[in-house]
Amino acid sequence: MSITLRLTAVASLVAAGPALAQQANVQLDQISVEATRPAGPASGTGGGGGVIGGDSAATSGGGGGPSGVVGYTAKASPTATKTNTPLIETPQSVTVVTREQLNDRNVQDLNQALAYAPGTSTDVFGFDPRFDAFYIRGFSATYDGVFRDGLRQAAVGLAVPRIEPYGTEALTILRGPASGLYGLGSPGGIVDVTTKRPVFTPFGEVWLQGGNYDRYQGNFDVGGPVEGSDGTMAYRLTGIVRQSDTFLPGATDDRVNIAPSFTWKPSADTSFTLLTEFQRSKLPGTSAFYNFPGFVVSRLYQGDGAFNAFTQQQYRVGYAFEHRFTPDLIFRQNLRYYGVNGDFPYVQIDGITGLRAQRSSGLFIEDLSSIAVDNQLEGRFVTGPVAHTLLGGLDYQHYDWKRLGGFGTAPGLDIATLNYGRQFIPKPALSLAVDQSQDQLGLYLQEQAKFDRFMLTLTGRQDWVSQHSASGTPGALGTPTTQNDSAFTGRVGLNYTLAPGMVPYASYATTFTPQVGADVNGRAFKPATGEQIEAGVKYAIPGTNITAAFAGFDIRQTSILRQDPNNIANQVATGSVRSTGFEAELIANLAPGTNLTLAYTHLDFRFTRQTSLVTRLPIDGNALSGIPGDSFKAFATYLFPPSSPLAGLTIGGGVRYAGPSFADDENTVRNPTVTLFDALIAYDFAALDPKYKGFRAQVNAFNIFDRDYTNCQAGFCYRGAPATVIGSLIYRW
Repeated sequence: MSITLRLTAVASLVAAGPALAQQANVQLDQISVEATRPAGPASGTGGGGGVIGGDSAATSGGGGGPSGVVGYTAKASPTATKTNTPLIETPQSVTVVTREQLNDRNVQDLNQALAYAPGTSTDVFGFDPRFDAFYIRGFSATYDGVFRDGLRQAAVGLAVPRIEPYGTEALTILRGPASGLYGLGSPGGIVDVTTKRPVFTPFGEVWLQGGNYDRYQGNFDVGGPVEGSDGTMAYRLTGIVRQSDTFLPGATDDRVNIAPSFTWKPSADTSFTLLTEFQRSKLPGTSAFYNFPGFVVSRLYQGDGAFNAFTQQQYRVGYAFEHRFTPDLIFRQNLRYYGVNGDFPYVQIDGITGLRAQRSSGLFIEDLSSIAVDNQLEGRFVTGPVAHTLLGGLDYQHYDWKRLGGFGTAPGLDIATLNYGRQFIPKPALSLAVDQSQDQLGLYLQEQAKFDRFMLTLTGRQDWVSQHSASGTPGALGTPTTQNDSAFTGRVGLNYTLAPGMVPYASYATTFTPQVGADVNGRAFKPATGEQIEAGVKYAIPGTNITAAFAGFDIRQTSILRQDPNNIANQVATGSVRSTGFEAELIANLAPGTNLTLAYTHLDFRFTRQTSLVTRLPIDGNALSGIPGDSFKAFATYLFPPSSPLAGLTIGGGVRYAGPSFADDENTVRNPTVTLFDALIAYDFAALDPKYKGFRAQVNAFNIFDRDYTNCQAGFCYRGAPATVIGSLIYRW
């Protein structure tokens, strides 16, 4: 049975393309702001515009999103503690990407949203619009590291839910293990996406966009109080429509997204917010280019427009509920049902003879449905000189995943004429099937004790995970297998207020990840486990919106899968890795519309016990491929003041530097350094005449010098995105 599962996994990785194939190798298994009525006035200041929703979220914790947002800075986020603890008092490294920053950079996917945050690697697989695939502190976070409104966003195989950035209010990156609050996950950290929510002030926004590669897109975001509800109900409707080609021949990046939401707040103590979304995307089946021997990336695209339309539908419905029994006793419940399904056809080049490329094809049809619920009870009390915030919670998640797949042949490609899309490619017969389900139940408790200048955070959690799998052919699945795991994880952290706004801290945290399958003796693999030691200092300059942070970390993950040295046809859970390094970050709002972000990361990620999938030999001490050891990122905007002759004009730009890395896990070849530049120019027409208030023109350019770059990971190389320009006309009211 385990051999069948492994063969199925290999087939799926081939179909997914090199981007997901390498992930199997790297993923190592797998200040509270409150009001009687929510308030969210139109910003009208700076380049961000839109509606400030951080302080107007229906819940103040457990998925309610950051608060105290000014420009690019935020004072608090519930992601790190599930309470509204100020960021400088959290015992781990945290970054918030606010709505104004997302607007200024006009991000088009989750990877772009994370591109300027420390500790993240987002260009490992070059240009690939199919998946939100990224790393945090060297660990893959694609499957276990993406959360939405405090709930884990399950992803399996090719059924990976996509985040539409326009529908988000903010993103919070919590670096380091988060299992003590969230259960199974990546040791590198998580990204929690906060959905846009209703506000009780009428507003509206429309974007019309156009760009190269025939990109056309329209965005809309409208909402406000429900008439006749006496200020107890509000609604919001957000959506986009996009039609776009890409630089991949015959490949599109089309999307339709609509997200209605509704809030009912019958009193100052009770709120209920309904959150829904439907999204349909049409993407390329592959983003890979043919690789010649010696880590040379050709310009020969592997896909073919005749059989390359990856169509995916996703939908979600859920709610965030909060009730305050007293000012110091709060109950919250967050629930979400998610569905993802799609057809994944692809063509790949298997070899080249003369001027003809031999090709094969594949087709996968997948369906994923999941439900998640998190119940929280928060209490605050004082015992003598110690102030306590106690949080208890019980959460549950279940998913069902089904796959049908098959492989076939495709006519050869004439390299001389590149006859893409001019030959019929038959659909492969579906010959394999996989069913999988997983249940996770977690019980957690957290104590935050504040005494004088000290803040002690203690978190503990017990998880029970059960997974059922069956594989075979359509209509004839084999006998299902069941694997049960349990683990206790936790965190202990200590913060000390050294001076006003300056807080050094230290923490220790653990994590775990279940691993499906069995060893040569039929025994289930034990979960991969990890631990981190982190220490740093955070500084929020008093009287300003300037924050800075420095963190050093040491992460070790053990019991990960590696080939059995005594039987290379099997695996054993004895591998281990170590990630060490440090990060430095500065975020500043210097004036309305004038912001700055700086981020530097030094990372040393090495296999301490692992076997090469290529040579079958140990690669102990080798560095993980494709992840730069050093990276520097900076982005800034400047809005000319009203007294300037250039009033209304915003200029901005960014630089992203990635140092060298190895192209393969055997560490035989290095990737070169890459430096990319982005730019922004915008103009608010109200500076010409007040009657034009709300009208804004904006141009964003990415990789403005059209740097032709590649990145190789696990022995396969990927092409980066060429220069991209998007112009926008925006009207806000």
